[in-house]
Formats: sequence, C-alpha cells, structure tokens
Amino acid sequence: MRHVYAVPAYGRSPHLEACLASLQRQHASNVVVSTSTPFDGLESIASSHGARVFVHGPNRGIGADWNAAYEAADGELVTIAHQDDIYASAHSAAVQEAFAATPDALLAFTDYRELDDGGVRARNRTLWVKELQRELAFLGSSVARNVARKRMLLRFGNPIACPAVTFNRARLEGFRFRTDMRTNMDWAAWLELAARDGAFLYVRAPLVLHRIHAGSETTACIVDGARAREDEDMFRQLWPGSIARVLARLYATSYTTNG
Repeated sequence: MRHVYAVPAYGRSPHLEACLASLQRQHASNVVVSTSTPFDGLESIASSHGARVFVHGPNRGIGADWNAAYEAADGELVTIAHQDDIYASAHSAAVQEAFAATPDALLAFTDYRELDDGGVRARNRTLWVKELQRELAFLGSSVARNVARKRMLLRFGNPIACPAVTFNRARLEGFRFRTDMRTNMDWAAWLELAARDGAFLYVRAPLVLHRIHAGSETTACIVDGARAREDEDMFRQLWPGSIARVLARLYATSYTTNG
C-alpha cells in the first residue's frame, strides 16, 4: 500500500521545515503540502524536502483544510501530518506493517508524546488517562473491530491524536471531516467511522511528537469557549444529557495541559 503524508499548511509556520524533514526520513512514503495560504518560499521549502505543493482555496477553516489535504494525497494510506509536529523515522513502516496484518482496517493510529519549546514534555495526567481509555477499548489487542469497542474508545473523550492517524482510503468511501466545527472535527470523524464495518488499529509505540503552543487553534478555542461547547456536543452523542454535561466539565480540567 502506498503511504502519503498530506500536510495541511496554514500561514508560515516556523516548525514546517522540521516537520517535512521528519517526513523525508520515512520509508517508502511520499509527501504533499496542501495550503490555502501559500507564501513566497513555500515551493522551495517543500521541494528541498522532496514534497509537492497543492494550493486550494479559498480558506474555509480547519475541516476544509484537512479535507483538501486528504484529497490531495494520492496513496492508499494517508496520514494528515500537522505542520508543527514531528514524526519518528519508524512511523511509516510501523503503520504499513499494521495495515499489512489487517488490510481491511479503516484506520491506524500510534501513541504520541507532547512537545513544547522546552522539548518533549513529561507524561502528564491527561496522557495517562488517554492511554487508559485506549487500553480499556483494545483490551491488550492491537485491533478493535466491534462497534461497541470502537465507541468505548471515544466515550470519555478523544484519546486519539489526529496527526497520529493513518487512513485506509479504500475502506473510507465518502469520508470527509466536518466543516461546521472548529476543534473537534477529528473526534466527530472517529465516532462516525466507529459505526462502519472495519477495524481500528492501535500501534502502541509513541511515534509522533505533537506540538503544544499558545498560537494553536486548539488554544484559541479553549480561550473563547468553543472547545467546551463542542466537547459537550460530542458527549451528548454518547451519553444522556445530564451525564454529558458532567463529563464535559470534567474533561475541561485537561485543558490546562495545553498552556
């Protein structure tokens, strides 16, 4: 299966080159940079790391950017690689191996660690809780095929980092991220895909460094309250209203790790 990394680049990120350099080290993979906000020098940066550039427009938000990146990728396996993140050199080989063992899987995701200006963060309470969520759903296995188990993975929050996910396009006819959300497009996507026939695959190795910084859209959504509203909307799809409100308030205690 051909594996393509699609980078939805927005503006001029100071971390884009480091991301592309990490993708250039992947085994038997290809890279495309998809953007609605091109800048002078982007083509040069991309080509120096063996990547192609696809320009689309107009800019219509993160969900639309992710959909454009997904469409720009021309491989059977697609990872939407966030421009601020770093991928271990073994990432592509690990996910390709996972799909080779379970070729009808919908998606595979790896574990991840958080990165900030001080380097790789120590594992915090939020990451431990997310690991527990994943283990409760997978029960020691690397494959979750049952709809109930896939939904269990998502019932107490979103324990899957979007940039750590690789999609199997052959199994995802009609798949698109929602464009009416600002921050939980990924959680909503996993919930939609959980209802489909096909497995979720869990690669337990931490093969992605997910950057946390004050300039991210996630941080902006926390500050203006959009994150809390979208979290409660997601919990309401999984629980009765009164329980959803309580879970959303508890979930909000994890926001401090984004600072």
